[in-house]
Amino acid sequence: MNSPIDATATSAWAELEAHQRDFAPDLRGWFAADAGRVGRMSLPLGDLHVDLSKNLVTDEVIASLVKLADETGVLTRYQAMLAGEHINTTEDRAVLHTALRRPADATPELVVDGQNIDEDVQEVLGRVNEFADRVRSGEWTGVTGKRVETIVNIGIGGSDLGPVMVYEALEPYANAGISARFVSNIDPTDMGQKVKGLDPETTLFIVASKTFTTLETLTNARLARAWLWEQLAEAGVDVSDDDKRADAVAHHFVAVSTALDKVEAFGIDPTNAFGFWDWVGGRYSVDSAIGLSLAIALGPDVFGELLDGFHTVDRHVAETPLEQNVPVLMGLLNIWYVNFLGAQSHAVLPYAQQLHRFPAYLQQLTMESNGKSVRWDGSPVTTETGEIFWGEPGTNGQHAFYQLIHQGTTLIPADFIAVVNPAYELKDGDQDVHALFLANFLAQTKALAFGKTAEEVEEEGTTGALVAARTFAGNKPTTSIFAPSLTPAVLGQLIALYEHITFTQGVIWGVNSFDQWGVELGKQLAVQIAPAVEGDQWAFAAQDASTQSLIEYYQAHRN
Repeated sequence: MNSPIDATATSAWAELEAHQRDFAPDLRGWFAADAGRVGRMSLPLGDLHVDLSKNLVTDEVIASLVKLADETGVLTRYQAMLAGEHINTTEDRAVLHTALRRPADATPELVVDGQNIDEDVQEVLGRVNEFADRVRSGEWTGVTGKRVETIVNIGIGGSDLGPVMVYEALEPYANAGISARFVSNIDPTDMGQKVKGLDPETTLFIVASKTFTTLETLTNARLARAWLWEQLAEAGVDVSDDDKRADAVAHHFVAVSTALDKVEAFGIDPTNAFGFWDWVGGRYSVDSAIGLSLAIALGPDVFGELLDGFHTVDRHVAETPLEQNVPVLMGLLNIWYVNFLGAQSHAVLPYAQQLHRFPAYLQQLTMESNGKSVRWDGSPVTTETGEIFWGEPGTNGQHAFYQLIHQGTTLIPADFIAVVNPAYELKDGDQDVHALFLANFLAQTKALAFGKTAEEVEEEGTTGALVAARTFAGNKPTTSIFAPSLTPAVLGQLIALYEHITFTQGVIWGVNSFDQWGVELGKQLAVQIAPAVEGDQWAFAAQDASTQSLIEYYQAHRN
C-alpha cells in the first residue's frame, strides 16, 4: 500500500502558508486594478461557464495551489483510478464509476483484474434500456394487464439521493405518462405517504439494494409487498394463495441487485434484477443500474445524454492542464478555504428550482467521501479534512440564511448555479420572471463580493448606529456556474464536476474518498438495540443509562 504524500510537507504548502500570513483580500481593489481578472478566471467545462473571479485568490495563490495539486499527485492518482488500480485501499477495490459512462466504442477497452469492464457495463446498460422501453411502451404490464403509470423506487443513500435528484431536475423530460416516487426512510410515514393514492394495478416497485440486505430498503420492500397484496385484494384481484401472490410480486417488483438468490427468495424473478459492481460506491452509482427508475420515467435516450455529460467532465479532468482544469481548480479553492482561511462549511445555491435536491445529493457525495480522520494507509490525517455542504434554491435561501453569509462572522464559500433558459417560461404581465430571477442570482454574487461601505451607506442618508448595521464587508467568496439550460448532459456535467472536486480534495488530504466505515457502527448498534426497544430485558440491561432512559420514555408513551 503506497502511503499518501503529506501535503503539509510540500513546498507548495509552505508557499500557501506564506500567502496566508500576508493575505488581505480585496475583491474591489483586485477588480479595479486588473481588467483581465474575469477573463483569466472564467473557464469552460463542457456546456458550463464557470466564473472563479469572485473567489478570494490572487494569481500567486492559484499558482501555489496548482503546484500543490502537482506535488501531491492529483492527476497521477486520477489516472490510477481510471486504469482500475485498487485505490479503495480499505476494501481492496478498484474505483470505476467513470467506466459507467464510457461510450460503447471507447478505446482501448478497459480490462481490470482480468474482467472486461466495458463489456460488463454495456451488457447491463442494454438490459436496463430494453426493460425501460418495455415499460414505457406498455408491453410490460401489471398482474391485471394494465400498463405501468407510477414507479416507486425503494432505496436509501446513493440508491435514493441520486435518482430522486435527477428525476426532479429532469422532470420536464418525462414524456411517457409515467411518474416516479421515491421511498428511503425506514420511518413508516415515508412509505405511507408515497403509496397514498396509488393504483396497485399500475404501480411498479424497484427495490435498489446491491446486497439485498440493507435494513431500511428490505423493510420498506416488505411493506410495499404487503401493501400490494392488500390493495389488490381490495380491488377485487384474487391473491388468495401463495402462487397468486407470487405472480403479483413478479409483475409489480423488479430489483437492482447482484444478490440473485435473495432477490428470488423475495419473489422477484432474477431475470428482472439489474446488477452493478463492488467498484461502484453508492454515492457514485446514479449512472449505473441504480438509475433504472430514470431510464423508465425519462427514457433511455435522456439517460444516455446524462451519461454523456458525465463523460465530458471525465475527459476534461484527464486531458486538461491543471491551470485550466475546472474540477481540480474548484477542489483547490476548497483546500485554500478549509485549510488556510478557516472555512468549515460550503454553500451550494442553485438558482434553478429543478435542482432543489442537488445540495442534499452533494451532502452524501462530499461528506461521506471526505469526512475522514485517517489517511488511506491508516495513519492520522495531517490537516483539517472535509467541510459541511449545505444549501437551498434561490431565492428561497435569500429569505432564510443569506444573512449569515453576508454579515455573519463565519467564512462561507458559496457556489451559485443558474441556467439561462428555464424549463417553464412564464411572464408576470410584461415582466420576464426568469430574468428577474436571474437578476437576483447576479445581485447576490455581486453583493457578497463587493459589499457596501459605510461611506456608501451614509451617502444614502443613513446616520448613527444604523450605518454599521447596513454596512456589508464584502470579500465573501463565490463561484458562479452558468449553463444555457438544464439538459440531461448539463446535469451530468454538474454531477461529475462535484465528483472530481471531491476527488481532488481527497487526494490532497490523503484520505480514501471511496469507503464509509463511519456509517457502520450506528447500524450495528441499531440491530442490537432493537430488541430492547421491543421489550427484551436482556438487551435492555446491556444498554448504557442514557439509552435505557430513552427506551423507557419510548415504552411509556407508545400507544
